[in-house]
Amino acid sequence: MLSYWNDYPTIQNKLQIVCSLIEEQLQVRNKEIQDTLIEFANSGGKYLRPAYFFFFTELGEKSKQDQKQLTQVAASIEILHMATLIHDDIIDDSPLRRGNITVQSKYGKDIAVYAGDLLFTQFFDLLTQAMNGSRYLEINAASMKRLLLGELDQMHSRFNKRETIEDYLCSINGKTAELFWLACIQGAHFGKTSEEIESLAGEIGRDIGLAFQIYDDILDYTAEQHILQKPILEDLAQGVYTLPLILANQEHPEIFAPYLAKERSLSLEDAQKVAELVVSYGGVEKAKEFAHKYTKQALQNIAKLPECQAKNGINQLTKQLLQRTF
Repeated sequence: MLSYWNDYPTIQNKLQIVCSLIEEQLQVRNKEIQDTLIEFANSGGKYLRPAYFFFFTELGEKSKQDQKQLTQVAASIEILHMATLIHDDIIDDSPLRRGNITVQSKYGKDIAVYAGDLLFTQFFDLLTQAMNGSRYLEINAASMKRLLLGELDQMHSRFNKRETIEDYLCSINGKTAELFWLACIQGAHFGKTSEEIESLAGEIGRDIGLAFQIYDDILDYTAEQHILQKPILEDLAQGVYTLPLILANQEHPEIFAPYLAKERSLSLEDAQKVAELVVSYGGVEKAKEFAHKYTKQALQNIAKLPECQAKNGINQLTKQLLQRTF
């Protein structure tokens, strides 16, 4: 993970401290749960959300910042993200995450459920340490609720052949964009920037999150499994119809209907054929237009930030997210 940030040494050092704090938070009496969580924390995640948090703190007045508090808030963001990933893998019965065997696949669903639940409690433990008395305690609780509602929206719409672009955007606005929004707006707030920058940071985070998830869903149709580090077409097999498929299916429902009608009986060969059709009927290219749209909006707002090294880093990182292979 840390090698990803070689071009951003200041951020890299801060993320190393966050990693250490997360490991401290994961020390519990149940050694199996503890080892599971520490292994998962070190399994190759990029720590994008705490990185964005720290970038936005650097826009503020460093003399007014509480570095311990900043580390605690950044760690809470990553711990919340980890919890949602573990629970996602349970629901999807996913065998791989970041190229590694998932917690639920390696240790069973019982341990995975408890591990995810423990992370939620550690999330709130860090919040009460870092922001007791702050209105952001309530904002975090509301943000966590919206995140989970986004996941529930996705679950409710499984195998929905009539899912619309609006349905999809509503779901990813909660399940993915919400946490980017939270990371950016909290970075601006606890970094002691102005209210104007704080509001702008939230808008930037929201657009980054939407572009990130759309591009992630594009990779599911275009990347090779050994590069993507998770099973390809997993969402399709689970009945989660993402933007590339939605766009292609809206234009040519008769082409996709025989395959989507199979639902859970869709074979690997069927899924691969659907992927080919999604690409050939323009679903991937049209989805890229959406990803570029939200990235462009984010970059336009980033341009409004005060000139400094952190602004350049935010700009560069946001562009990189549309060039990643996993």
